[in-house]
Amino acid sequence: MQKIRTQGTAFVDGDGRPLRLRGPGIGGWMNMENFITGYSGNEALMRAGVRAVLGTDRSELFFDRLLTSFFGDADAALLARRGLNCVRVPINYRHFEDDDRPFTIKQEGFRHLDRAVRACGRHGIYTVIDLHALPGAQNHHWHSDNPTHLPGFWTHRHFQDRAVHLWEVLADRYKDEPWVAGYNPVNEPADESRAVLGPFYQRIVAAIRAVDPHTTLFLDGNTYSTEFDVFDEPWDNTVYVCHDYALAGLARTGDYPGRTGGAYSDKSTVEKKFLDRTAYSRRTGTPIWVGEFGPIYTGDERIDAQRRALLDDQLDIYRQHGASWSIWTYKDLGLQGLTHVRSDSAYLARFGGFVAKKDRLAADSWGSDRVGPAAVTVPFQEMMAREFPSFDPYPWGPTDWVRTLLNNVTIAQPLAHEYAELFRGLDDSELIALADSFALEQCAQRTPLLDTLHRD
Repeated sequence: MQKIRTQGTAFVDGDGRPLRLRGPGIGGWMNMENFITGYSGNEALMRAGVRAVLGTDRSELFFDRLLTSFFGDADAALLARRGLNCVRVPINYRHFEDDDRPFTIKQEGFRHLDRAVRACGRHGIYTVIDLHALPGAQNHHWHSDNPTHLPGFWTHRHFQDRAVHLWEVLADRYKDEPWVAGYNPVNEPADESRAVLGPFYQRIVAAIRAVDPHTTLFLDGNTYSTEFDVFDEPWDNTVYVCHDYALAGLARTGDYPGRTGGAYSDKSTVEKKFLDRTAYSRRTGTPIWVGEFGPIYTGDERIDAQRRALLDDQLDIYRQHGASWSIWTYKDLGLQGLTHVRSDSAYLARFGGFVAKKDRLAADSWGSDRVGPAAVTVPFQEMMAREFPSFDPYPWGPTDWVRTLLNNVTIAQPLAHEYAELFRGLDDSELIALADSFALEQCAQRTPLLDTLHRD
């Protein structure tokens, strides 16, 4: 069996037959995210807190069991039954390298990634390996395991050197694995200077190709995979990835079709944004792959019906343009997942109250109202606007900048310690029960969403 590759605007398999890659990303697994598994802040901070409470051995017992339960053969089988053929696998560099031992690869870090690749392959599913958190953090937010609001990756050559080395190791390991469809070297880069990302891509493409000339590369655009002016002529067997979140699927209030966040949105406006984000791919005649998209569900059936209509429109647009896609995300606590932890699980029995408090304080960007304690946050936002009217920080402006620092750092970091304290006093069987709450047989399936994806 040969690797898939690009051929003009299409992907083709080893026999030259065209295919569209469709499936979910496994967010929250080998790169944990706060809204997916319920903690607060960034992953490294949370893990350190749990380790301080449980000790090294017992914290590893919990996290290893969580990784084992979260994704395995049963999950791959479900996706295959639903007609999906590709899984994007986000990973955190910390599984493979420690900051205090840079360039020293931890071989044990490959155990779960190898297991996922094999499980997907057994069920005829391709994988795209996505480095979601790079040393120093390549963007401003929690999903790059960033404890601050500053992406140090772009200002420290040391971090870039480590990323290149890690990709040389990954490419060497998976170069002969036919079910690994591609490498996604940098998730959602955010290079404010717009001067570092282009040369870095030239460097990392050359490094990967020196080891593995055949596996397809999936390169995200700048500014969270929405801008593509860092690219000149396309490389061979390379895809230029857009992320295509629609505001009408994310905001807590608003209608679809209708007005959300002060702007009207319907299928035509959704398609216009998609066409803007895929202009480079269409101009260069390279395949379109939407690396992330998907609405957040609220539990309010009126709103959720609109979210499903938005998803139908997006999938129809992708179909019309021959686009492949990777929907976010496969499994979580109920916001977006194709599957989710049940409300009566051991995990939510223990952490449900904490998750509610975190939501009340808007400590997570994703899925909260992003306001939190309005008596504090609203006057602060107003003061910033009044005192600094021309302040317009990259990437998303002053409102998001304040939210990130106030809600997602200042409030979220002490909450991370509160989360860790909820592990205190638990015995090993209780830790295993918490982790096993994420096993597919203990999760609920979002059947309307799975049905929609299956029809596509």
